[in-house]
Amino acid sequence: MSLPLLFAVALLLLNIKSSLGFVPPKSTVVFPLHRTYPRSSSLWGEVPLQNKVNGDTTHRDFVDTTNGDVNGSSYTSPLSGENGNNAFSSIQLQQTEQKSELATTNPPSFPLVLWRFTRPHTLIGSAIAIPSIFLLASPTYASFFTKKSMTALAYAAFPSLLMNLYITGLNQITDVEIDKINKPELPIAKGDLKKTTAIAVVVTALVISLAMSFIHPVYSTSGLQVALWGSFILGTLYSLPPFRMKRHPLLAAFCIVAVRGTIINAGFYSHALTAAFGAAKEVASNMAGTGVLQCLLHDWKCSFSSLFFGIFGIVIALMKDVPDATGDRIYNIRSFTVRVGQKRVFRTMKNLLTILFATVGVALVQRAVIATSVGVAIRRGLVGLGCLVAGWSTKWEAKEVDAEDSSEVYNYYMHLWKLFYLSYLAMPFVK
Repeated sequence: MSLPLLFAVALLLLNIKSSLGFVPPKSTVVFPLHRTYPRSSSLWGEVPLQNKVNGDTTHRDFVDTTNGDVNGSSYTSPLSGENGNNAFSSIQLQQTEQKSELATTNPPSFPLVLWRFTRPHTLIGSAIAIPSIFLLASPTYASFFTKKSMTALAYAAFPSLLMNLYITGLNQITDVEIDKINKPELPIAKGDLKKTTAIAVVVTALVISLAMSFIHPVYSTSGLQVALWGSFILGTLYSLPPFRMKRHPLLAAFCIVAVRGTIINAGFYSHALTAAFGAAKEVASNMAGTGVLQCLLHDWKCSFSSLFFGIFGIVIALMKDVPDATGDRIYNIRSFTVRVGQKRVFRTMKNLLTILFATVGVALVQRAVIATSVGVAIRRGLVGLGCLVAGWSTKWEAKEVDAEDSSEVYNYYMHLWKLFYLSYLAMPFVK
């Protein structure tokens, strides 16, 4: 055998021996140009655990620890630059920096975060409810569109929306750890809004709202005071320690019925009569709360709306707890869902709302039949039929919902909010 051939065989054996250090005991890492290096090779440093994010390895994991020298032999990678720096590391660095820039240079704007913090579906509900209550209380539909009525409506709506922000914001502030499990998309739980900023927002909203309940000589009526102060007191007791009435199902249900039923509907109804339509003058001269009681006892429209939305409010509140069972159970929030189970609460609330719509629908159709005015008969008949359709929708949309699937229940819950909006929009046409 010739000397050159022997030299070539020896060189090959040396290379094979050197290559044995590259045999991957566990896994390999594939780089560009389809070159494969073992994960445990001495060419690359150990992978720090903190450098792994969501299963991806950052550029810092791949560090040349041998300065181009592998097992004593010189080695130059085709991915290396003129200074021996690894080109792949540069590529990884650029990609990581680009991802970091996307995450840090485009944070959500504060107005958008604040909008999410208000829990928009509840804010929209309040924004629809107050004009509907005014229209229901108006002596005629035309009287609703007067300047005096619009001014009284605006004066009531603004502090009401601020109070809504206070109540929903306070609930998020006191439930941060629970929301990280149940609603991680909420601004505080997600980290988009600092807790100190949230506290400043809700305190500011509360101060302005309560101040507007008594600073105006005409529009700060007893009805408005009941609506705002009643919502403030019960909303605080519901969320804030040491009271935390939300921990106790019966007390939580009382808060919901009182706020969604009596306080909002009767309070703003009384305010509308006093400030917008010049009626019920005795309400303005009596102590706070008397006017609300009078409306509840002597005006069937006020009684009807308070009862209907009080029951609807219970359905929405207890249905909200169904997808929150996991976090509530962990943090000892003994809601009805935690106590009796998701399926039972879901089924009971679905049936309750279906019965409510069916009962009101049949009653309105009957009143339409006996109405002496054609216009009244048509309006009540249409609203009654709408209630029957809403009842059918409540039952139909629940057919394929798995009560133990949080996302499915939440979608159904938002469907109920849409029916809630429509109910307020239709309510003024039953008179």
